[in-house]
Amino acid sequence: MMTSPIQSKLFSNNGEFLFPSELDKVYERIDQLNPSAYAKTRNYLDGAVSRLSPYISRGVISTRTVMERLYKNGWRFFQMEKFAQELAWRDYWQCIWQVRNVSEDLKHPQQQVRNVGVPVPVFQASTGIVSVDQSLSKLYVEGYIHNHMRMYVAAIICNMAGCHWKDPARWMYAHLLDGDWASNALSWQWVAGANSNKKYYANQDNINKYSKHHQRNTFLDRPYEQLISEGSALLDWECRPFEINTELPKIEKALKVNPQTPTLIYNSYNLDPTWRKGFTYQRILLLEPTHFQQYPVSQKVLNFILEFAGKIPDIQIFVGSFDELEDQLKGSEIHFKEHPLNYHYKGIEESRDWLTPVSGYYPSFFAYWKKARKYLIQEFG
Repeated sequence: MMTSPIQSKLFSNNGEFLFPSELDKVYERIDQLNPSAYAKTRNYLDGAVSRLSPYISRGVISTRTVMERLYKNGWRFFQMEKFAQELAWRDYWQCIWQVRNVSEDLKHPQQQVRNVGVPVPVFQASTGIVSVDQSLSKLYVEGYIHNHMRMYVAAIICNMAGCHWKDPARWMYAHLLDGDWASNALSWQWVAGANSNKKYYANQDNINKYSKHHQRNTFLDRPYEQLISEGSALLDWECRPFEINTELPKIEKALKVNPQTPTLIYNSYNLDPTWRKGFTYQRILLLEPTHFQQYPVSQKVLNFILEFAGKIPDIQIFVGSFDELEDQLKGSEIHFKEHPLNYHYKGIEESRDWLTPVSGYYPSFFAYWKKARKYLIQEFG
């Protein structure tokens, strides 16, 4: 069993606070975004990415909020189409999760699986690929890793070390401030060929290009044809199960409850500080032990969740099951936002703020995007 290094700092190596929790600073980050620069440089590790994903994943802001604010700032659809498409990917994965079990291979079983668990060199950030090891080390410190690097790491683990995707996906999810099980699990499946018709590979030339490194003579320094034909046998790494225990806060004070006042339920996927702002509600952050047993996170990620919850005025924290919370609320009218992990909640379900009205299951992203794009052109063209 290995847990990988866990650190609680949310700072980059130069001491900059990477993900501030003040809502005005989140909006400022949107206002500073240049969608044209994003489209040109997003695949480079030092590209003009938005760093908005933790706020979207945790429900602090929505994909819709981002698009509307960019439009208000003068950007039009043709200027931000690539960025809008990436926002749509996030909604698309969520739509799949609404109707499918994304914890299972979606299209067909992963082929050439030799191992379960996570390779020890990945736990230790010692794969020998310099840019990969640097990114893994930063993941443990910052709780963030570039999306292109996530694909590189998944390709090495699944398609070269021969690991089944699920345990490594749990490992990465546990360390990500922007952890979203749908986009995380389905992306790992896509790389491993369990949610696509072929596996994803990246060689050293590709990694050098997007990391701006010049490394040579690595296990990836091969033509793609060789990686595809020999990849699953190139690495004989020791693999170990990933296990981590999320220690939820111990709350000694009983909830202050008024059965006549309606209640808003927040959780780790809904930390919207503007939800019903200005109206009288009991506001409760629900942390269910069973959820964190199934989807464990590092202490760093839990601290991030609690920090954002603390920005919601008068919020109370309840650690226990929904049914236990319902008993304590003594008949108070319960409101919650729809999410695939909330299906056992009881009360009034409210829709999330989606990018477009397009919903339901689509077998491919581009079938979904074709419809979503029409709405976006009409509204933001």
